[in-house]
Amino acid sequence: MASGKRDYYEILGVGKSAGKEDIKKAYRKLAMQYHPDRNRDNPEALEKFKEATEAYEVLSSDEKRSTYDRFGHEGLNASGGAGGFDPRNFSGFEDIFGNFGPFSDFFDGIFGGGRRGGRSTSGARHGQDLRYDLEVTLEEAAFGVQKRIEIPRREACEECKGSGAASGSQSETCPDCGGSGQIRRSQGFFSISTTCPRCHGEGRIVQNPCQSCRGSGQVKRTRTIQVRIPAGVSDEAHLKMTGEGEAGTRGGYNGDLYIVIHIQPHRWFERHDDDLVCEVPISIAQAALGAEITVPTLDSKRVKLKIPSGTQNDTILRVRGQGVPRVNSSSRGDLLVKIIVQIPDSLSGKQKQILKDYAAASNDTDSPQPSDLFARRKARY
Repeated sequence: MASGKRDYYEILGVGKSAGKEDIKKAYRKLAMQYHPDRNRDNPEALEKFKEATEAYEVLSSDEKRSTYDRFGHEGLNASGGAGGFDPRNFSGFEDIFGNFGPFSDFFDGIFGGGRRGGRSTSGARHGQDLRYDLEVTLEEAAFGVQKRIEIPRREACEECKGSGAASGSQSETCPDCGGSGQIRRSQGFFSISTTCPRCHGEGRIVQNPCQSCRGSGQVKRTRTIQVRIPAGVSDEAHLKMTGEGEAGTRGGYNGDLYIVIHIQPHRWFERHDDDLVCEVPISIAQAALGAEITVPTLDSKRVKLKIPSGTQNDTILRVRGQGVPRVNSSSRGDLLVKIIVQIPDSLSGKQKQILKDYAAASNDTDSPQPSDLFARRKARY
């Protein structure tokens, strides 16, 4: 190892056989621990943070890790690895912390730009996305339906038009951040940007707040929204309604509303992709001799189904086109009817005698052979 450099595995506190997830967890823990905003009175924190970041930048890359394992720090210097490390070019922060971590403003400052969501360096804040769990029946999911739902959300205050200032007054540019909503400072090769503590990232200060929203520019209301559930939607599907989430501020976009579909169990039918499965009981005579029966469908109709003679228990018979409509298609899945041959639990004397005569004529044995399970499995749906 090159002099003056600690071993990267030692820095992160992991072994040389550690996987990527272990390395990621170790780095995240150290980054949280030594974040400069958490250690304002500790000048060593930034150095430890940079050291951990450099270690993660190398060990999270298969190519750089391989070079480091073989040749150490000198091998990385020769290949332009660790010697050329610059946190501003490191793309791992978002993978580690995402857009919603408590230090996201700090990482925005490192990279010198706004995030894809949340608050940008200009002070605009996008509204929060919302989730609504909606239960529908199997019929509603299959054929589509319009639903009215009530969503509690934050909206722009109508009294002050979202400015937060009382009528006849207006907000003022924050003197501390100059309206950017961010305080930027340099520490070594870092350019760190944090949320302005005076305006809380808004970039403007309200001296005479609106009474309706108390200066926030937003009020909480419950809105009734019409939701169109498309035919053929599946369980746990997410339907996105753009802009129906909470309101943004300072020109930020409204959040989105995500409708999560939950399909209620049905009394008769079970869904398998676009097919429906139901169980239909028949008598021994119908199974042995064959019959024509009617079976229910999901759209409250009944269709004829031919039972071939000699039909066995658990046989699957297919009714084409009576399943669930396919999304954005005019076609439908099938109805799969599972035949259940019912054995009577009580017989009259005449019925017993008929079965005894049948058993005698069939030469029934007391030592039957096991069924061919493999063949039966292939016959199932």
